[in-house]
Formats: sequence, C-alpha cells, structure tokens
Amino acid sequence: MPDYTHLLDTRLTPGQKHSLDLVIGVARAHAMTVYLTGGAVRDIISGSSVRDLDISVQGNALKLRKDLEKAGLTLTGEHEPSRTLFFLWKRHTRLEVSSTRTEHFPKPGRVEYKPAGILDDLRRRDFTANAMALSLNEGSYGLLLDPLNGTADIQAQHLRLASNYGFLDDPIRLVRATRLLTRTGWSLDERTKTRYANAKEEDVIEHITAYQRGYELEEIAYEEDALAVLRAMESEGWMKHLFPAWTHHSVDTPGLHKLHDRHVQLLMAGLHPDAAAAAFTQLTAKMSSANLGALKRLFPRKGLVQDAAALEHDAKEFSKHLFAKENAKPSQTWRLFHGANAEAVLWLFFTGKGAALLNRYDSFFTKWNEARQKLPYAILQEMRIKPELNGYAEILDKMTFAFMDGDLTSEETIRKFLEPFSPPAPPPPVSLRKPRAVKRVVAPKSKKKAAKAAQADVAHDPAALAAVAASEAVPATTAPAAAKPAGKTAAKAEKTAKPAVEQKSAVKTAAKTAPAKAVAAKAASKSAVKKPAAAVKAAKPVKTAKPAPAKKTATKAVKKVEKKKPAAKPQAKSPAKPQKKTAKPAAKPTKKDQKKAGKKK
Repeated sequence: MPDYTHLLDTRLTPGQKHSLDLVIGVARAHAMTVYLTGGAVRDIISGSSVRDLDISVQGNALKLRKDLEKAGLTLTGEHEPSRTLFFLWKRHTRLEVSSTRTEHFPKPGRVEYKPAGILDDLRRRDFTANAMALSLNEGSYGLLLDPLNGTADIQAQHLRLASNYGFLDDPIRLVRATRLLTRTGWSLDERTKTRYANAKEEDVIEHITAYQRGYELEEIAYEEDALAVLRAMESEGWMKHLFPAWTHHSVDTPGLHKLHDRHVQLLMAGLHPDAAAAAFTQLTAKMSSANLGALKRLFPRKGLVQDAAALEHDAKEFSKHLFAKENAKPSQTWRLFHGANAEAVLWLFFTGKGAALLNRYDSFFTKWNEARQKLPYAILQEMRIKPELNGYAEILDKMTFAFMDGDLTSEETIRKFLEPFSPPAPPPPVSLRKPRAVKRVVAPKSKKKAAKAAQADVAHDPAALAAVAASEAVPATTAPAAAKPAGKTAAKAEKTAKPAVEQKSAVKTAAKTAPAKAVAAKAASKSAVKKPAAAVKAAKPVKTAKPAPAKKTATKAVKKVEKKKPAAKPQAKSPAKPQKKTAKPAAKPTKKDQKKAGKKK
C-alpha cells in the first residue's frame, strides 16, 4: 500500500507544499475539515507532475478569503455559485479552494449546488480518476478516500465516468475528456467510449455555460504540450463551441518550440518557472487584437492575463541587474538567477539577444556544474566535514562559489578555506578491555621448594636460618621405607623418631625465635632476593648417625598405633610442610613406659 503521507511530502514542489500548509492552517482555524482532491491526487498517484492544487473544505470556502489573502495568497478569481476561490502563490503556484457539494442537473448544462460531505462531493465528479481525496486533517493525515475505485482505473490507464449520465448532464466533460486523454495518453473504457459517442451525436456541447468555456480555454494554456491539445480540440470539433477564432493557425509554432527548449534548460539548471503566461503569448501570437481581447475576457481567473502582461517589464528589470557591477562575479550572477522572478528569467532568455546576454546565461548553465565537480571530497573527509555535519550543504555551496570565482587554486588554499568549518577531532576511544592480572607467587607446597624459596630471605635472619636448617633435617632421620607410617598418626610417630641431638637443637632454636609457623609464613611472603652463596651453604644441616634407641622406640610406637586404629589409605599429598609446624621434641621414655611396652609385647 502506498505511503500517501510520503507522497505528499515528496511529489509536491516547495511552493506547493508551503501554500498547502497555509490553507490547512486557515481551514483548521475555522474548524473546517480539509482535503486535497481532484487532479492533484490523480497526478500524485499516477506519477505525473502536479500542475495545480484542488482543495476542498467542508464548509463555506468563501469565508476563508480574507484570511488566505492575509496569509500571502493572491486572489485571482471567484465563482460564488460553487463557492470556489482561485489563488496564486508567488505567481507560479495555482490553488483552487472550494466547498464540498453535490450537483443536480435539471437540464443539460444547468447545475444546482448543495452543500454536502466529502464522500458525496467525490461521487458527483466527472471521472473516477478525479474522484479521490487525501485527508489533510489531524489524526487522518494522508488517508486516501476512493469511493469509486479510481486507483484501479489509474493503473489500467482508463478514463471512466463517475456517473452514467455524466456527459449528458454536464457536456463540458466531453472537452475535459479530450484534454486529459491528449495529455496522459490514456483511453476511455468501453462504456464511457459509447456514452461519449452518443453525447457527441446528440450535440449536447451546445449547452455549456460561459464560465465553463472560459475555464477550459484557460486550461489549454497551462498544458505542457498546448499545441497538441489545441489540435485535438479542433479535431473533435470542440473549438467551434469554445472559441472559433482560436485555432492552430493562431500559434507561432517555431516560437513555441523554442520556448519549450528554453524552459527545459532552466529546469535542468534548478529553476522552475511557470511557462503558461509565456506559452499563451505564442499560442495567440497570430490572433487579432480584438479576438485576443475577447478571449482574455472569457477567463474566470485573471492571473494568466496579468502574468502575460507583466513579462516584458519584469524581463527588463532582470536584465538591468544582470549587467550591474555588483553582479560581475560568476557566483553573484548565479545568486541573481536563483533570486529573481523565474518567469522573467525565462522570458529574457527567450526574447533576449546579444552575445553578452547569452554568455551570461551560458555561464549560469556551465560554470556552476564545472565548479561543483571540483569539490575535493577526500579533503572534506580528512578534515571531518561529512554529510552528517550541520550546515554541510551550505559549506559545499560556499566552496562551489569560491571555485567559480577562482579563489581556490591549490590544496593549501582549499585547506585554509575549510579550516573554520572543520570540527575538532574526537577524543580517543575508551578501551573496555581489562588489564592482564599480575601473576601471584604462591608459596610452594613441598618441603624442599619451601626451603629453597625461604633461603633467600633467611640469610639476613640468623633465627630464621636456624629454623630452616632444622626443617630440612627431618627427611634424613625418618624411618625406613618398609616401615612408612599411615595417615596423621603415622606422621606424628615419624616426628617422634627424630634424633635427640637434632630435637634439642630445634628446641633451642624455637626458644630463641618466634614460632616456626610464623617464621615460615614470613619467609614465603617475602620477595625472593638473591643472597650470598656462603650464607646458604652455612644453612645446610649436617646429617648424623641414627641412634638405635630412637629407632626401636619409633617401631614400638607404630605397632601400638596399628593395633588401636586401622591404617588409613595413603594420601597423595606430600608430607606436612616443615615450615608450618615444628616437630615437638620427643620425651624420654620412662621405666614405667618401658615395662608396659614389654608386657604388651
């Protein structure tokens, strides 16, 4: 489904959008619902250029006249019976504001109007392609109203009557059908074609009113290919009823083609003049002044006649400014072209002569594009001037003007020109990655590793040195492998098997220093510092012979433990850390203990 809100924003010209907003604001202030209707909706949906705006309000449109004129619209005509107002916005945007209504035809060509809602207003129209509306109201903006399925006929490129008696009730629809078919290249559907032929045979065209004649004659001048429409009107015989003096013989055909070419050149350069007034002068160039005056008096809207009369004066004023000293630079000339009346620019381009004038127009068409192609987009990116920057389009325009005037001739001048527009560099990106953790030194678990780690620190501490020496002497005095103790009980028995000499030395060392557990923790936490080798050598204990009494005592103690408690499963862990616990000196067995041991044995 098409997005009609988007189409309203993109298919209309800036002037049409602005003038439409003015009408919407005034209608809402009068509490009137407002719709875009008729040919404007047809052109938006079909993809054709929107020629004018048909706006319908539910209420008396004549009450909006003063407020619309205060808003800046110029009134060019009024049809009171149908409550229709004709406006211009800046001389090139046409608007038609009318009340929603129904039409009743007591006789062919004689119409009676009554106020009605928007749906009844759409059903009374000529063709289904024109019987559509787009809501411009709050809450339903862009909503399409299509009670007669006009979108299907647009897709089929057919003109289909909205009413079976449309040609008989309102014969001007025969003329309108010929004009639309010539412009669009569509065809009549079968039933409409039959009704068209029947109405033409009955000669109902004679019942058209003067207002309808003038309206359709003026519409010829607004056609893009007015000469083709005029020829089609003659071929169908409608010009005899509209205005017999206006035929294709009244047209300056070469001048009309030249005007069309000039118009296309200005459109490609970015100017959008309304060529209707200029085209009207060529369409009636060979018509007598009397007939031309009579034709102009038939027009219900006086905007076309006024614009045609003002063309010569406006072109002369533009020519004066074009050759003024303040507009000597190419950039100043370009600004003048875009700031002047577009219709005056077109007429001077069409009628002007002389090499100087044509050179100015040629510079306008070529130098702007040449300067635009010199824009250094790589430097713009390097200096952080990107499309998302505010004022990016204005910066490009200023730079283009500088190229046009020859102010930028090197990369140095370009960078100097762009420096004020260059935004500051962004701060460096914040890194979200965590720093790598420092690997902690864990105290070794084995006795030998703990002793080696502590050797570096105990060199300067005699008391700690003695404690380390006592702990390293333990493995050398343990029981043989065949009599390994099991579990914690075996470990205790193993500790009791130490030689008396070493036990006495350990007791003396422990008495002089702090407990061995604290000494070992201190030794493990200190950083490893290399100490003199002599101190380390001095710390190594000297192995002594195993005294027999101690060995026997240890054997008896092991056997005693084995009888009391079953042996625990051997643990994979290394022997208890000597640095954490210091072995207690084994007490000498008394005579009483020896007797008890002998009896048990």
